Amino acid sequence: MESRALDPLDLKLLQALQVDGRAPFSRIAEVLGVSDQTVARRFRRLRTTAGLRVLGMTDESRLGRQNWIVRLRCTPDVAEHLATALARRPDTSYVDLVSGGTEVLCAMRPRSRQERDELLLDRLPRTPHVVSVTAHCLLHFFYGGPLGWLNKVHALDTAEEAALRPPPVEAVTTPVVLDADDEALLAVLRRDGRTPLTELQAATGQKESAVKRRLDRLRSCGVLYFDVQHDSEPLGHGTGAMLWLTVAPSALAEVGNALAGHPEIGFAAATTGQANIVASVVCRDSGALYTYLSEKIAGLDGVGAVETALILRQVKQLTYEPGR
Repeated sequence: MESRALDPLDLKLLQALQVDGRAPFSRIAEVLGVSDQTVARRFRRLRTTAGLRVLGMTDESRLGRQNWIVRLRCTPDVAEHLATALARRPDTSYVDLVSGGTEVLCAMRPRSRQERDELLLDRLPRTPHVVSVTAHCLLHFFYGGPLGWLNKVHALDTAEEAALRPPPVEAVTTPVVLDADDEALLAVLRRDGRTPLTELQAATGQKESAVKRRLDRLRSCGVLYFDVQHDSEPLGHGTGAMLWLTVAPSALAEVGNALAGHPEIGFAAATTGQANIVASVVCRDSGALYTYLSEKIAGLDGVGAVETALILRQVKQLTYEPGR
């Protein structure tokens, strides 16, 4: 999983941001043994060369909400238009064009049952040229969310990672309830997870001390985490795909946990539907994808069938503004 375009310090910086997306450059610099200016300069360069951005994300399960993946098979002439329309919706987080341009894959985070039903039961089935719609509720995450793929780079040593890791997330037994001020803060962080406290104060109309308290609370209860998003090519990954695995129920946990340990896997979850595990995979090229399927996936006991859908283009990976 070595990068072809990034050097070891670049990879350390990327993983450091995955460990703590709001860590000050001065703290990262101290841990990595370089100057603040070096970290800031590398960050700016990676924004340009690797599409680096740090986004504030919400763990929907901590809010008592469900995550869905929706597959829309359609005629090629409408796929791009449909994907663009879905990308504009605030309740979608990822939208991909897959399967030769005849399928749109959409990760959806409805805030309520009404929003879910409006999209799944009303709008999408009535969309012209949509051949079929299947919706898959994500039941359990094996990998993904706060566990970003960059943790698998292992650029940081154990001591460096420990020095950067924020306090552990508290266990919650009931859904966390957000108020309007929480929502306003999360909306800004969703565009740029490294927005300074002074700008968060100006954007939300809250005092800086109140912003800091809310930020700490949202992080400590696990509602807010930070994800580092980047282009795949600079890290040597030219091929991405979605895998839909049909697994014997008795082997579901074992297969899911095995996938979580594969360096090629960026996301894996148990899901409803005919296929009961969905996963995203990144490989160097199509040959490496074939090797992964024929060796690692084929070696997992309990896997009865695998559907592979190549990702042609990512239309949406949340929204963001230039980061810091």
